[in-house]
Amino acid sequence: MPSFDVVSEVNHHELSNAVDQANREVSTRFDFKGTGSNFELKDQVITMNTESEFQLQQMYDMLCNKLVKRGVDIACLELGSPVVQVKTAIQPITVREGIATEVAKKMVKSIKDRKMKVQAAIQGEQVRVTGKKRDDLQTVMALLKEGGFGLPIQFKNFRD
Repeated sequence: MPSFDVVSEVNHHELSNAVDQANREVSTRFDFKGTGSNFELKDQVITMNTESEFQLQQMYDMLCNKLVKRGVDIACLELGSPVVQVKTAIQPITVREGIATEVAKKMVKSIKDRKMKVQAAIQGEQVRVTGKKRDDLQTVMALLKEGGFGLPIQFKNFRD
């Protein structure tokens, strides 16, 4: 019976490469000279350090550009609230991975609302979809891509 898994993952190697490239650009840009601005990647959190809130926004745009060029979907980024003090500004960015239970339930509900001949089951941080026909599964893939669930999704383990 054909099946596939719906997952939300980030390529960690490309993520670290993008952060390194953004660090290199911050260190060479004229408007960031002498500010000590940098990006730090630790576990699933990218921390931006600089002098002002305006520069935080510029750094975020810079990071997004680097991530997009490396093929990492920026929908997985979740901006934290900035901490601005006298001469320092710090803002964490959380990299979300996995499908939360609420979002998985919405996915399963949208599949079942279509009354297609497929079954969707939540398995941890992924959703498994099985059906008799390959065409039905491809229709479900198209439905989920258009769904707008607020996170990047990929399809893995497609089996015939």
